Amino acid sequence: MWFSNFVLSTEGILLSFFFILLIAYYFKNRNPRNFPPGPFALPLLGNLQFIGKKHLHLYFAELAEVYGNVFSFCFGSNKMVMISGYKMVKEALVTQADNFVDRPYRALADRFYSGPTEGLFMSNGGKWKAQRRFALSALRDFGLGKKRMEQCICEEIRYLQEEIEQEKGEPFDPVPFLNNAVSNIICKIVFGRRFDYSDHNFQIMLSNLTEMAYLEGSIWALLYDAFPGLMKHLPGPHNRIFSSSKSLVASIREEIKKHKLDLDPNNPRDYIDSFLIKEKHNRNSHLGFEEENLVLCCLDLFLAGSETTSKTLQWGLLYLIMNPQIQCKVQEEIDRVIGQTRQPTMADKPNLPYTDAVIHEIQRMGNIVPLNGLRMAAKDTILGGYFIPKGTSVMPNLTSVLFDKNKWETPDTFNPEHFLDSEGKFVRRGAFLPFSAGRRACLGEGLARMELFLFFVSLFQKFNFSTLDGVKLSTEGVTGATRTPYPFKVYAKPR
Repeated sequence: MWFSNFVLSTEGILLSFFFILLIAYYFKNRNPRNFPPGPFALPLLGNLQFIGKKHLHLYFAELAEVYGNVFSFCFGSNKMVMISGYKMVKEALVTQADNFVDRPYRALADRFYSGPTEGLFMSNGGKWKAQRRFALSALRDFGLGKKRMEQCICEEIRYLQEEIEQEKGEPFDPVPFLNNAVSNIICKIVFGRRFDYSDHNFQIMLSNLTEMAYLEGSIWALLYDAFPGLMKHLPGPHNRIFSSSKSLVASIREEIKKHKLDLDPNNPRDYIDSFLIKEKHNRNSHLGFEEENLVLCCLDLFLAGSETTSKTLQWGLLYLIMNPQIQCKVQEEIDRVIGQTRQPTMADKPNLPYTDAVIHEIQRMGNIVPLNGLRMAAKDTILGGYFIPKGTSVMPNLTSVLFDKNKWETPDTFNPEHFLDSEGKFVRRGAFLPFSAGRRACLGEGLARMELFLFFVSLFQKFNFSTLDGVKLSTEGVTGATRTPYPFKVYAKPR
């Protein structure tokens, strides 16, 4: 009798303790008054329905249809506010730019960056301002907006064209070719040199880069952020994020080591040299000018400067193969303005309005970065009529801007006319935000625009692109941190 009473008493105590925990959790995590609505979330587990979704940006667009352009969502116990549509995204990123400029804590990034040295992407406050200002200055110093950078890109284009010509009209996978060429541009800026396409270490770096770009935006990364205490002990693809980053970091450290051997303080050759010189004259570690942060800044520049431009060009090949009449029209304009022998320059851009419109439409439909980086409210604020408390994580859905039915005449159709007026002149569109907007907009936007124009025009000036007979190309794509086409092969026939 006494034993059963003891058991019942113990069970009662445990049950009571469980209910107390639930009540405490509810009061700690309950939404404040007028907080954005959202789907029902389980305690601790959150909105688990995200686990079965292939394309989260499309799922969030569906939720916006139900709950409005400002709604809440929970990854585990991490509560965030999703923002959709041009009007609301602009309100958050531009009108309230100062309030939504910082990044929130992410368990994945904490392990990925291995401590408080957060690089360019995850840093906040004075460190972020100092590092962004320095990176922009370095980009300008080493050619951005100057003839020197244009010549660097044109030189790489010649290497790329030679590689394509060696295929002799046989079908090939364009991805390695584009990755090699585009990555070499940022390598020239950061490392001061280009790599031969057959360089083994270069190929390992690109392989790790591709894996990271996919996995960082995959379901595995989201699960890690939602349940870090559990996921760090479990096997799975998420662990390859850390092994890939470790390999890349080791390669960057080796480059920095080489730079130190022949550093000339009066003649910096690249971003690494400039950073090392700045480090010697600036011992304020709170601004991030220390070697550990240099490694991570290089990694961020390498990631951002390679993946997005290469994938945009991949989508460009796909869309123009699928729309041969548009490919012909682009080539007719190029032939009329430049011809088939002279290499294109940025001075040609104003005279190629249709080609420029096609490049912009590729960026819009390609939708390379479907979800923007997380932001965090610096203070209590109102967004879309809802209360957003200080410290709340905010996720802008860039897909919802690039496909906003209120801003694009045919949002779901590849249509270069979106960027042309009635006279065929190029027009800018406010809802064209592939580089994000506000103070956290992509710092390499100018470089990316130059690369896209010169690479795209040069490729279609020299080659006609098609795919295998009977093959139906897909525009669905594979979604990670960036969005890439499904693998496809191309014929490149010299013109």
